[in-house]
Amino acid sequence: MSVLQIDHTGFLLDGEPFRLLSGGLHYFRVHPEQWADRLHKARLMGLNTVETYVPWNLHQPRPDRFDLDGPLDLARFLDLAAAEGLYVLLRPGPYICAEWEGGGLPSWLLAEPDIRLRSRDPRFLTAVDAYFTRLFTPLRRHLATRGGPVLAVQVENEYGAYGEDTAYLEHLAATLHRCGVDVPLFTCDQSADLSRGALPDVLATANFGSRAAHHLAVLSAQRPESPLMSTEFWIGWFDRWGGTHVVRDADQAARELDELLATGASVNFYMFHGGTNFGFTNGANDKHTYRPTVTSYDYDAPLDEAGDPTEKFAAFREIIAKYAPVRAEPVPPPAPKLAVGTVRMTDSAPLLDCAEVLGEGVVSDRPLTMERLGQDFGFVLYETVLRDAGPALLEIDQVRDRAQVFLDGQPVGVLERENHEHALAFTVPRTRTRLTVLVENQGRVNYGPGIHDRKGLPGRVLLNGVELTGWTCRPLPLTSLAEVPFAPITATPTGPALYRGTFELTGTADTFLHLDGWTKGNAWINGFALGRYWSRGPQRSLYVPAPVLRTGTNDVVLLELHAALLSRTVSLRETADLGPTEE
Repeated sequence: MSVLQIDHTGFLLDGEPFRLLSGGLHYFRVHPEQWADRLHKARLMGLNTVETYVPWNLHQPRPDRFDLDGPLDLARFLDLAAAEGLYVLLRPGPYICAEWEGGGLPSWLLAEPDIRLRSRDPRFLTAVDAYFTRLFTPLRRHLATRGGPVLAVQVENEYGAYGEDTAYLEHLAATLHRCGVDVPLFTCDQSADLSRGALPDVLATANFGSRAAHHLAVLSAQRPESPLMSTEFWIGWFDRWGGTHVVRDADQAARELDELLATGASVNFYMFHGGTNFGFTNGANDKHTYRPTVTSYDYDAPLDEAGDPTEKFAAFREIIAKYAPVRAEPVPPPAPKLAVGTVRMTDSAPLLDCAEVLGEGVVSDRPLTMERLGQDFGFVLYETVLRDAGPALLEIDQVRDRAQVFLDGQPVGVLERENHEHALAFTVPRTRTRLTVLVENQGRVNYGPGIHDRKGLPGRVLLNGVELTGWTCRPLPLTSLAEVPFAPITATPTGPALYRGTFELTGTADTFLHLDGWTKGNAWINGFALGRYWSRGPQRSLYVPAPVLRTGTNDVVLLELHAALLSRTVSLRETADLGPTEE
C-alpha cells in the first residue's frame, strides 16, 4: 500500500519525497484493447503516474442506468495502470470540460427546464451525490489507501473560471468523503482563478502551458505551505472545424518542461496521449460564436492519435531523465499501418425514407428538445404539414446546432448556429406540403455558462410570422444501424443518405479512413462509430483502431448529409491527414 502525503516540504509517498510525473490518458478516448500499450509507453517516457477524467455522461446515460463495462471498464484500466507500475490521478468531475460533449454532464439533467448546473441547485446535487455513490462503491478498492493505484482525486474542474461558490465545492468534497474517498483531494485552476476555485484544506494546483516559474510563483504566494504542481501543463491544443491543425514546437515545449521541473514542482501533461472523440462525443465552445471540436483529439501530444511516439516523446523523455530515472528500454517504432486502398460504396438508404426504423416519433404541439425526448447524441427529425402554398419565410428561434430544411423531401436550405442563422425563404409548392427539419447536435458546449446547451429546436418555429404547431419529433440517435434497409445504388439520393461498402482483410492493423469527395456526416466500420467528418476541415481522415477490424469481410457505413458527391468511394490509408497547420 502506497499512500500520498502532503506537507510543507512537498509530496511524500510512504514517507519518502515524491514528485508526480504524470500524463493525461483518457480511457474513454482509446479503444480498450489498446489501453495496455498506451500505459506501457507512458512508463517508457519516464512517467510514474497517469491522469484520467471520468465522463459522467457515458457512465450514466440515463438516471436509472450505470455502466462500468467494456469500453467503460474503469476498474480494468486502473488494474492495467497498476500492473505497469503507474499511479493514477482520478478526475471524476462531475464537470470535466475536456473538450468533451457537455463537459461530461449528462444530457438528461437538461430535461429540467430551469436547472442550474455546477451549483447547489438541489436537483443537481442529488444527481451528483447518486453518481459519486455508484462510481466509487465498486472503485474504492482501487484507492491507494486500499492497495490500489489512485493516489489522489480531483474536486470538480477549473471551477474558478465558472463560479465562486465555496459551499458547492465543500459539498462535493464531503460527498467524496462519504463515498469512502480517503486519498488526498485536489483542485485545479488557471492561476488567475486560484482563489475562486480552491478549498482551504484541499491541495490547489495550477494549469498553464508556458511561463512555468511565473505561474508557480502565483500558486506559491497563495499556498506557501503546499507542494507546487501543474495539473494541466498544456503541451498541445485541440482543433475546431473550420480552423487549422494546432501544433506546438517540440523543442519549445521541452524547454518549458525543463523550466517547470527545475522548480521542483510536480507535473501532469495535458495530454500525454489525446486519443479520439469517437462517435458523437466531441464538445464545443461558445464565446459568442459556437465552435464545435473535431473528431481527432490528437492534441499534438507525445503519443499521437494512433499511439505512436512523436518528436515530443523523445524530447520530454530526455528532459525527464535529468530529474528522475527513466527506463533504459528503447522507444518503440511506429506500429505497422494498413493500406487497403479504395473501397466502393455499393448500397444506400435515404435517411428520410428509413427514419421510422431508426427512431420512434413523438407528437407534440411544439418541437421537443433532444433532452425532452430522452436523447443524448445524434439527430432529431422534426416534421409538420404546411397548409398553404406560396412564398414563405421560415424563422427558427434557436438552431442547435445545424438544421437542414426539406419540403416534401427536397432540400431547400441549411441554417447553422455557428453562422447565427435563423431564417430561410422559399416557396411552398402546394397545399399540405410536408416540412421536414433535420437537426444535428454537433456537440454540447463544454466550457463556460454555455453548458446549459439544449439541442434540437428549443424555441418557436414561425412561418410568415405565425407559429407552426402539430409536430412529429423523431429522435435519431444512430446507436444501431442494423435495421437500415440498404439496397444497391441505382441513383444518387437527393438528400441525406446512408451508404455502405465492404472490403476484405487477411490481417489487421491501425489505418485511416479518407473521405475525399464527401461533404459532411458520420462514419462507422463494423458498427464501431469512428466519428464525424466534414470537408471544411482541418481534419481530413478518421483514425481506425486495429481492434475494430477483422480478418475476412468488413463493412464501412457513412451517413452523408448532402448529395453533392464527387465519388462513391472511400479509401483506407497508412497515414493520417489532420489538415494544414498554423504558419
